[in-house]
Amino acid sequence: MSIINTATNTVVNTVTVGSGPAGVAITPNGKYAYVTNNGVLGTVSVINTATTTVVKTVTVGSAPDGIAITPNGSYAYVANDDSNTVSVINTATNTVVKTVTVGSLPVGIVITPNGKYAYVTNNRSNTVSVINASTNTVVKTVTVGVQPYGVAIAPSGSYAYVANDNSGDSGTVSVINAFTNTVVKTVTVGSGPEGVAITPNGKYAYVTNYDTVSVINTATNTVVKTVTDGSGPVGVAIT
Repeated sequence: MSIINTATNTVVNTVTVGSGPAGVAITPNGKYAYVTNNGVLGTVSVINTATTTVVKTVTVGSAPDGIAITPNGSYAYVANDDSNTVSVINTATNTVVKTVTVGSLPVGIVITPNGKYAYVTNNRSNTVSVINASTNTVVKTVTVGVQPYGVAIAPSGSYAYVANDNSGDSGTVSVINAFTNTVVKTVTVGSGPEGVAITPNGKYAYVTNYDTVSVINTATNTVVKTVTDGSGPVGVAIT
């Protein structure tokens, strides 16, 4: 994993982790970074950000991918592609305290701002699993578009936005009402959408397509701008 100084935009350190690092999440207090290693023998590397050293390697399910940490920093949720599970890691002990079975090929995962639920995209099932974080059980399975990938929750916690890749063809974004866990809108975007992020004020969602970025107005759930980007953008983040 490369560590970039954001003042100079230079790599200041490189930390060796496991095979095929994929996802990364940092605890709210900034003290630790959790990195998913996407190999068949799946692990998560826990990095102390002060010393930039791996202080723990946690065994999870096969081919871990997406990872999200609860707002209180107590738990990390890891989507395991090949196991069709989510591993719940207690960040105080860095041990797996629960394994939750979800749909086929879970990829993306996000936790609601109140920490009560985790939303997991199941890429082969065309569904989103909603996990109750208190009981760590699936309380709802929502059918979305074809091959859901990235997922983001509005700052208000009211809506989840899911990017449906659709094998590179004309893609969509499913808008889920987080109170009823039903799809209330399907927005057509560019080809092969994967990443999605929402602005801190909740007004816009940015979606990466194969060669463009779609900007969605969340009040109307319509695309208000298409930005031409480089080839094959995947991830997106908002300052």
